[in-house]
Amino acid sequence: MKKLQIICLAAFAFLYTNTTFAQDSAATNYDQGFRLGFGLSGGLPTDGDYDWALGGDVRLQYDLSKRTSLTLTTGFTNLFIGKDDAGNNVKDLGFIPAKAGFKAFIWEDQFYIMGEAGAGFAVTNGYNDTSFLWSPSIGYANKYIDISVRYEDYNKFKTNQIALRLAYGFDL
Repeated sequence: MKKLQIICLAAFAFLYTNTTFAQDSAATNYDQGFRLGFGLSGGLPTDGDYDWALGGDVRLQYDLSKRTSLTLTTGFTNLFIGKDDAGNNVKDLGFIPAKAGFKAFIWEDQFYIMGEAGAGFAVTNGYNDTSFLWSPSIGYANKYIDISVRYEDYNKFKTNQIALRLAYGFDL
C-alpha cells in the first residue's frame, strides 16, 4: 500500500510540473546555462549537542529552464562546542558537505524551494565518520543575491541544524 502511495505521489508531481511548464512559453525559449554562487551560513543545531554552526559554500547551478535548476554544493561547515547528555563538553565537528540537488522557483521567478542530498565528510578533531545528509530549503534569489533558510540533517553525526544562507551568485 505504501509503495502505491509513493508511486501515485511521484506521478502527480511529474504531471503537475509538466503541465505547469508546458503552459509557460518563456520556458521554451530560455537559454540554459551555469551559475556560480558563494555563500556564508550560520545555523543553530536543534538537538542540543552543539551550540551553533558556521559555514561557507560554493554552489554550481545549471538552469534547466527559467524555473528549474540542478545544483552541486560543497564547502566547509563547523559545529561548535556543546554538551552531551551527561553534561560533558563535545569537541567541535568540522566537515565538508558534498550535495546534489534540485531547485524549483514557485512564485514570481524569485522564491524557490530546493532539496539536496549527499554526504558530509568529517575532517577535524579526530572524527573519521562520513554521514548521509539531506537538506530541504526555501529561499529568495535574484540575479546576484540568494537568501535561504534550510534544515540540514546529518544522521551519522547524530545532529541537525536550521541555517540561514546568504550568497552572491553570477552567470558563468
